[in-house]
Amino acid sequence: MEKIVITGMGVLSAAGSTPREMWACLASGRGATGPVTRVDPQRLAHNVCGEVRGFDPSQHFGKEVDVLDRFAQFAVVCARQALADAGLGRRFGVNGGPPARRVGVVTGTALGGVESEDHGFHQLYARNATRLHPFSIPRMMFNAGTSHVSMDTGAQGVSFAVSTACASSTHAIGEAWRLLRLGAADIMLAGGADAPITLGVFKAWEAMRVLAPAGANPAAACRPFSADRAGLVLAEGSAMFVLETESSARRRGARILAELAGYGASADAGHITQPALDGPLAAMREAMESAQLNPADLDYINAHGTGTKLNDSTECAAIRELFGPEAGRVSVSSTKSMHGHAMGASGAIDLAPPLLAIAHQTAPPTANFTFPDPACNLDVTPNQSRPREIRAALSNSFAFGGLNAVLAIRRYPA
Repeated sequence: MEKIVITGMGVLSAAGSTPREMWACLASGRGATGPVTRVDPQRLAHNVCGEVRGFDPSQHFGKEVDVLDRFAQFAVVCARQALADAGLGRRFGVNGGPPARRVGVVTGTALGGVESEDHGFHQLYARNATRLHPFSIPRMMFNAGTSHVSMDTGAQGVSFAVSTACASSTHAIGEAWRLLRLGAADIMLAGGADAPITLGVFKAWEAMRVLAPAGANPAAACRPFSADRAGLVLAEGSAMFVLETESSARRRGARILAELAGYGASADAGHITQPALDGPLAAMREAMESAQLNPADLDYINAHGTGTKLNDSTECAAIRELFGPEAGRVSVSSTKSMHGHAMGASGAIDLAPPLLAIAHQTAPPTANFTFPDPACNLDVTPNQSRPREIRAALSNSFAFGGLNAVLAIRRYPA
């Protein structure tokens, strides 16, 4: 079966608004989370998040911005970045470019246009408005990111949206990979976006008691794998990737960033919020088997690593179970320690660090690490990036609801 390769990526995150900016942040181990500015902090118990700072929609959109929620804006901007990075034009099906019918779009989101929903419901319930904005539905719908990327690029192939909590965009990328392998497209734009920095979302997460307090240094609030970890940091952002068949990439002389070699997905079929061991283990195993990778072939894992007590210890146990004696050799890190947890966009944002790690042959660190937890007894790359050979890597996403997705990438050529 033909190889699927990644030829372009675009990123918007607290850690940077381009892949270059993101790598500079990750390689330095610098936390990029900070005080909340998009919500009145006086109404929050946890005044820290990972915002995309300095994002100005007017630099990217004209009057069409009226129909675009912030999450869809992110998706379109990242798709444009990815196309430029892949050496493709802004529109498919013109000037001898790839046929539009052979290009599809799959995006993931956990919350869709929640900022527009939050604003509309405030107008309705708090201010007694008699009608909502006429574009409320187009702004709120979960497929808005996919639809606007399709319209912006002219992609006319198989396109849809995925919503599986914080595994959404990993599932989206994995299903795009599957479609390419089945021959349903030649090129897919895949990734995800979420913009959950709203009062309603913050208060809902506070009620679950899993958010990390800001403390004296909001940039160090998220401490995955540390014994004193205190929870996750809510974030926003997007990442989009150009995936294509190897023959498509070679035909147009594209630069290949890496091979997207495997994909695994599973369900815990257990608790709605508490992770299990077997589901993540099955997804990692399937990703490696589909990529034809053995434990000895893998050098780096970008963990789901939320910074919550149960998630981190369960994920580490699954990694130890999968890799056995090889577990201590693999570099593991959670880049959420620097950019926060961007909900349904997190899987796509988390795929960028392994791609950059392969490009730079350096494992990015788990920032803000204080002292070890015996339940997380792995090489979690504490605080400093580490030059090393990286031939293949995994990117893990383990969502509420027990839905798991894992991507495997390999250096190209192998």
